[in-house]
Amino acid sequence: MNKNIWITGASSGIGKALALKFASEGWQVAASARRENLLDELNKKNSNIHSFPLDVKNEGKVKKVFEDIIQKFKSIDIVVFCTGMHDPDSEKKLNSEKIREIMETNFFGTLNCITAVSNFFREKKSGHISIVSSVAGYRGLPAASGYCASKSALTSLAESLYFDFGRYNIRVSLVSPGFIKTPMTEKNKFSMPMIKSPEFAANKMFIGLTQKKSFEIHFPVLFTLMMKFLKIMPNWLYFLLVKKGMKTIKY
Repeated sequence: MNKNIWITGASSGIGKALALKFASEGWQVAASARRENLLDELNKKNSNIHSFPLDVKNEGKVKKVFEDIIQKFKSIDIVVFCTGMHDPDSEKKLNSEKIREIMETNFFGTLNCITAVSNFFREKKSGHISIVSSVAGYRGLPAASGYCASKSALTSLAESLYFDFGRYNIRVSLVSPGFIKTPMTEKNKFSMPMIKSPEFAANKMFIGLTQKKSFEIHFPVLFTLMMKFLKIMPNWLYFLLVKKGMKTIKY
């Protein structure tokens, strides 16, 4: 029996690697992103990947695309919402227009996707919604005011939806990656500890989504555990440590 998955943000980075990973494992993959040409290239690499171009900020378009996916696949087992953006130069200058765009893409874009699949999974009384956040959602970081806020909001959203969808036998999971080498992290102007490849992230996510039942999928574990420790650290100590770290970064 075919297994089907819908992945947004599939044109590059984690989303692209995840689409290729699931397709290589025999899954039928509905791949969505704004850049249709890149989705078509994925289809050429693996015929199990099907292109469904989409700007997640357009709520009406999101609903229409999901209807098209169901019409083609008949059913969906897992949805993984990976769409995200970050602009450290604009964020450290507190550019409200850019931060609004980040929130519209990262948070409200993901919310649009969840809303689109909600009734389908509730009526089906099964399914899996996975929200890709970040360890940047654990605490506020320099030059990431919009990004951290959007990821923190996604983390809280996933925790709330865990209860709301659980009543319908729908699994909700949260993905919290550390630094992954993607076009987005290439904008960072500092050394990124324990940075991993998108393929590393895709492998960890595949295992977490298909073989385990835990709420949060986080990696690389040594780095994410360090970030979790910062999360529970007293504010005064956290601010002191980050300020010391900022002295080694061009800020």
